[in-house]
Amino acid sequence: MKYVIIGGDAAGMSAAMEILRNVEEAEITALERGEIYSYGQCGLPYVIDGRISSPENLIARSALEFRKRGIDARIRHEVQEIDFEAQVVKGQYQDEPFTVPYDKLLIATGASPTMPDWDGTHLENIHTVKTIPQMHELLESLQNVRHVTVLGAGYIALEVVEAMRERNLAVRLIHRGKQLMSLLDEQLAEHVLAEAQKQGIEVLLNEQVTGFTGIKQVEAVVTEQGSYPTDLVIVATGIKPNTAFADQLKQWDNGAIIVDEHMQTSLPNVYAAGDCVAHFHYVKGEYDYVALGTTANKQGRVAGLNMAGKATSFKGVAGTAILKFFDIGIGMTGVTSKDADKLGLAYDVYTHKANHIAGYYPDAQPIYLRMVVQKDTQKLLGLQAVGTGVDKRIDVFATALAAEMTLPDLLDIDLSYSPPFNGVWDPLLQIAKRYS
Repeated sequence: MKYVIIGGDAAGMSAAMEILRNVEEAEITALERGEIYSYGQCGLPYVIDGRISSPENLIARSALEFRKRGIDARIRHEVQEIDFEAQVVKGQYQDEPFTVPYDKLLIATGASPTMPDWDGTHLENIHTVKTIPQMHELLESLQNVRHVTVLGAGYIALEVVEAMRERNLAVRLIHRGKQLMSLLDEQLAEHVLAEAQKQGIEVLLNEQVTGFTGIKQVEAVVTEQGSYPTDLVIVATGIKPNTAFADQLKQWDNGAIIVDEHMQTSLPNVYAAGDCVAHFHYVKGEYDYVALGTTANKQGRVAGLNMAGKATSFKGVAGTAILKFFDIGIGMTGVTSKDADKLGLAYDVYTHKANHIAGYYPDAQPIYLRMVVQKDTQKLLGLQAVGTGVDKRIDVFATALAAEMTLPDLLDIDLSYSPPFNGVWDPLLQIAKRYS
């Protein structure tokens, strides 16, 4: 059995390892357009300020290590076309064409940062943060930089803002929207803005970038409101699935590939997983696009097992995510009130401010919660949290969503208590006690 995997990172190599474990004498070929396999993309921002000393520390396994395990892990092989009828993958390797036949194919090509069609994007010192080679280029550019401008207000943008500030650089953030973290409801986003301002970040909201000016290197960011001098720019305005060669497959609005619970695409013997696919959101009850490393690894495992003949299902995602932003955590799972409005759901919103541990214990810090609950049934729909101790509450709530629990059900969960770790009533239980 000939297995071909396009993409050598989380989803692709998780699948490859499952095939290797479960199929004797499997012929596995992995095609990676870059040179680096299996690395932790989510750790890249922390290389900027030295918390992670080298980009190479993020590499889990090299191509050589996969080859030693019996996988034909190729580098600099860029796939350009798939003949689905003949079951052949075609592409370029060092300006030479190649073809690889398959019995079963996995598309795990991930996504790439978008670069809007602005004036001056050719100038030096304009970067995106996605790959290890890009990080090396960025680190080299930072040597003589004093001021950085970050464009965007999502996960990567905020993590890069923090890392640049930790390097003692002056940082400006420009976003076309009216709030930081557009995934959050506006009421919680206010706390994120307050944290940015507390840390000395210049935040410009409701400004549409039109381009960049400079002679050789970028010297200013131009918006519809004005021109802002800077030494270096990070563009973190979004990502797009790498699926240009797969337009024969059923795709979602943004080009992400539609798959079923077995990671099977709309064509036989073709699977897809990771950031290049649309994800079924089981709280919303519809497809969504939530590109996260945890999901990519899980989907890769499920795809590999199914390709190996072991029927396995992927239930979907709840949109659970978290990030650190200076002294606070920002987390979410399920749906926000904005999502519920779009879905036409009847719901209630419960907000609450609490201490993340016992209020009398030293260093107790605030946590702000915003819970979405279905009206009448009180079925849990979503939670957003900003502050300290966010990870624990988000993970508990994500588990409750998977179990389809109601608000009163939260009171029956036996959560741990000790003053250094929690109050006698966990903040989630405080909401349940108050509103159920």
